[in-house]
Amino acid sequence: MSGFLEGLRCSECIDWGEKRNTIASVAAGVLFFTGWWIIIDAAVIYPTMEEFNHSYHACGVIATIAFLMINAVSNGQVRGDSYSEGCLGQTGARIWLFIGFMLAFGSLIASMWILFGGYVAKEKAIVYPGIAVFFQNAFIFFGEAATQAEGETGSMQGA
Repeated sequence: MSGFLEGLRCSECIDWGEKRNTIASVAAGVLFFTGWWIIIDAAVIYPTMEEFNHSYHACGVIATIAFLMINAVSNGQVRGDSYSEGCLGQTGARIWLFIGFMLAFGSLIASMWILFGGYVAKEKAIVYPGIAVFFQNAFIFFGEAATQAEGETGSMQGA
């Protein structure tokens, strides 16, 4: 099997360099949409508070705010390559990005706590809302990671 995979040279056939940002943006959007689609599905299927506590939506809202915070900072601002300093310059961009990632990790950890503490440990018959909260935050988190995978395709690429 590994010999078969070594025979495939897909990276030589397609130049991903120019399309990297587009592919990463589309992947991030699809992951973000999928996360919210899952939680909307759970909220529609289990509308009562006994089956699905609606305060659990706070994790997804915080993850969405973190997603927007992380996307607001470009790689050039973090590296100090941007043309304008902005509010606090490179240090402010790094602090903003750090707070965004703290919110993202915090919402992902909180969604795990909701899944295991609120559904699995209590041995509830219905576990899907907890799984939906976790997967919503996981998909949003991986969408944030996909946006950070975007690269600058300008003159810095060859350096």
